[in-house]
Amino acid sequence: MPLETYRAKRDARRTPEPVPAWDVPGPQDHTGDDQAGRGDTFVVQEHHATALHWDVRLERDGVLVSWAVPKGLPLDPAENHLAKQTEDHPMAYATFAGSIPKGEYGGGQVTVWDSGTYVLEKWTDREVKVVLTGQRVQGRYVFFRTRGDSWMVHRMDGPPQGWTPLPKDLQPMLATAGTMPHDEDRWAFEVKWDGVRALVRVDGGRVQVRSRNGNDVTASYPELRGLGLQLGSRQALLDGEIVAMTPSGRSDFGTLQARMHVAKPSAALLRATPVQLVLFDALHVEGRSLLDEPWTVRREALEALELGGEAWQVPDVFRGHGTALLAATRDQGLEGVVAKRCDSPYLPGRRTDAWLKLKHVKRASVVIAGWKPGEGGRAGRIGSLLLGVHGPEGLVYAGHVGTGFSDATLRSLQEQLRPLRRESSPFVGEVPRQHARDAVWVEPRLVAEVEYTEWTRDDRLRHPSYKGLREDVSPEEVTREQQ
Repeated sequence: MPLETYRAKRDARRTPEPVPAWDVPGPQDHTGDDQAGRGDTFVVQEHHATALHWDVRLERDGVLVSWAVPKGLPLDPAENHLAKQTEDHPMAYATFAGSIPKGEYGGGQVTVWDSGTYVLEKWTDREVKVVLTGQRVQGRYVFFRTRGDSWMVHRMDGPPQGWTPLPKDLQPMLATAGTMPHDEDRWAFEVKWDGVRALVRVDGGRVQVRSRNGNDVTASYPELRGLGLQLGSRQALLDGEIVAMTPSGRSDFGTLQARMHVAKPSAALLRATPVQLVLFDALHVEGRSLLDEPWTVRREALEALELGGEAWQVPDVFRGHGTALLAATRDQGLEGVVAKRCDSPYLPGRRTDAWLKLKHVKRASVVIAGWKPGEGGRAGRIGSLLLGVHGPEGLVYAGHVGTGFSDATLRSLQEQLRPLRRESSPFVGEVPRQHARDAVWVEPRLVAEVEYTEWTRDDRLRHPSYKGLREDVSPEEVTREQQ
């Protein structure tokens, strides 16, 4: 019986799927190149089961021969996708859409993603070549067996006209510290978020999150997986900021510290310190690069995705009216505003005055080059950190910070700095004697974030306060000019 396996896995009383009461006896061997009289229907169904996947089904001998494809049919001939052959399905399944109850086989939402007809080129027990003609899928594909029920699917045609693959190694565009533009009507203004930058790559419903310096931090933020489910088959590369909110609704870098250094957060930590992904730019959508497009076009593409969930959002942007927004953010105790010129393209990895950061709270990234032992309650522990920034000749002294630490922060810093100890100062110039005395020097590999009141005439930070470590900034990036 051709559908015996299908029926054995389903109970018509518990699932809305079509479950035939009986089957017409027939061969289960679908091999052979001849398509005459065997049917030419194909359907692709998007299936939100335990893991999102796409079921590709081809009519053959009165049934739908089926493969589950986790990332969907590839558009790039340079990239094969995994496929797993599943049981044959009845022809009535070609139009099925609905919700399979939780706990039943394949529980989850099923929709018809595409359908049409196919022309057969080859069908054996190890290889199936077809030409698909649907509303969304057009092209020649081959399914080829690797082992057991595992197959791969390959696009034999070139990619669709104008389609380009998702970039894999871009770095985010960076803003320059500046003042309010005079021609505000040519600029768009966004709230400046107090978090860490992230480029989010979504392909086949799977999310990959990379930090500003290219590190894969996907596992650190599991709540963002749902963004992939919302996008479904749509490919996208998005730019944004990962933030943690205080009870008053403000993003706070210090709060985010609890999540930044945890590769696999526990359920308790996820509840205690949830994060939000704030999205503000679209770099690549559905095979189309948007890097050379003006900001206005990229913003329209981002809004057209209609993204919003428990852990991600696309906040409002304000065209013109920058002065009013800057005043409002000051009144609300926010960090400031980012101004973006409406005609500016996206320049990966470059710091440009087409984007300006206008900050109420002065912040700086600084390199940790050593520490001074504390006194009293901090005896034997870190009393203050010795800080530096890169100049033309190398790392130069920028002051020290001794406030803003909790006991837990001091313990964590002590552990991270211990293996970095070195005998001599990493600074190229002199360090004031009172700060160099008894200093414990370290390799300048960690970057800290500090708040401060101003830079002094001799390029030292005045009244700095420690806010946390930055994993998304490399030590080599830290210069006085980029603060």
